[in-house]
Formats: sequence, structure tokens, C-alpha cells
Amino acid sequence: MSGHSKWNNIKRKKEKTDAAKAKIFTKIGREIAVIVKSGGPNPNENSKLKDAIAKAKAANVPNENIERIIKKAAGDGDNTNYEELVYEGYGPNGIAVVVETLTDNRNRTAGDVRHYFDKCGGNLGQSGSVMFMFDRKGVIEIEAEGRDEDTVMEAALEAGAEDFSFDGDVFEILTDPNDFGTVREALEQQGYDFVSAEIQYIPQTTSTIDDADAAAKMEKLIDMLEENDDVQAIWHNWEMPEE
Repeated sequence: MSGHSKWNNIKRKKEKTDAAKAKIFTKIGREIAVIVKSGGPNPNENSKLKDAIAKAKAANVPNENIERIIKKAAGDGDNTNYEELVYEGYGPNGIAVVVETLTDNRNRTAGDVRHYFDKCGGNLGQSGSVMFMFDRKGVIEIEAEGRDEDTVMEAALEAGAEDFSFDGDVFEILTDPNDFGTVREALEQQGYDFVSAEIQYIPQTTSTIDDADAAAKMEKLIDMLEENDDVQAIWHNWEMPEE
């Protein structure tokens, strides 16, 4: 099966501070709340909620937190209405960037995102300006330690996965977005736990940045976007250096 080692190298920073983890919990909580409001609080009747709960558990969000978010969103505890918006642009050296947001003020969020791109030597583009460079896929990662590669691969493919790869630390399973929930549930029922489980934008090709100043600006752009409470996820095609 085809490998995705370059993609593994650009997805996210390996070390997360406690503050960063808390922010991740907050972002996932907002996502769950929006899904509950639009589709209801019962995961058996709301497949998106079931997927979001799996994503939260993979990110080590405590079960009581998840239950509290669902209960609050299903009641009258939070009347904030969030809008899903996706921004596309180019970072330094033409690195393609996709930014997913949930916002209650699109003008504020658009202004913030545009400012970050401008400040870091990039530019915000029109809808469709970089999206064609990415494939939207369900991505499930399973810790490799103590597991047989052939056994996991067979289970994944039988569940309906499109692709399977192994980078030495985790098994990565790719699915069509429409099949993501089915594949994830099938693996869950076989007792597999996930390092991560979510729908992602995977770059078709990756790019490097040789200039140290441009690389620092790209790193800063990612940091600024991650710090923004309205930003849910950032996808890019920069092949980040190991260090």
C-alpha cells in the first residue's frame, strides 16, 4: 500500500503543552456543540456526533467533558450560533494552506486570518485557490506497538478502508470521507483504540522551504492560526523539517 510519511511529517507538532491541549479540548468542544445543535444529542441518530466523539476520545478529552458539552448544547445553556467557514491561501514560498473555522462573527475571523497571512509573508486567496491541491480523506491512526501489521491491515481493508500505511510508530488508515464512520466503528468493535480519528485535508504533493527566514514565517503563521479560538484546523503542504 502507498506510504504517507511526508504527510505524517507535516500534520502537527509532536509536542503539545498543557495550554495547547486545553485549546484543543476547547476547539473539539465547540465542534461537538455545533453538531449537537444541528443534528441532535443522540450519537446513534447523529453520525457526525459519533465521529466527533471518537475524535475527542482520541485527543484524550475526558468522557465527563464530552457528556457535559453535549448536555449543554442540547439544552438552553449556550445560545451562540457558530458558522462553518473555510479559508484558503498561500504562506511563504507559496505553501498552500487551508484553514477551517467555526465563528460567531465572520468579519472578525476573516480579518484575523487575513492579518496572519499578510504578517507572515503570505496572502489569503479566493475559494478554490488551493483546495484542488488537497484530497479530503478520513484518517485513522492506531498505535503500532504490540500489534501485527498484517492483522491490522486486513481488519482495515475488510472494514472498507481505501489505503493502509505504516511509518514505524503508527498504522495509518485512509478512507473515503463517506465511509469514515463505518470503518472507524468496525475497528472500534474489534477493540482498536485510536491515536487520532478525523476527516482531514491531505496534500497531493508537499513542498519544502529552504530559506530559514521563510520557514520561520511559515512556523509563525501556523502558530498564530492555532492560537485563534475561531480556527478549528489548519492543513498545509509544507514538508516540515524533523527538527
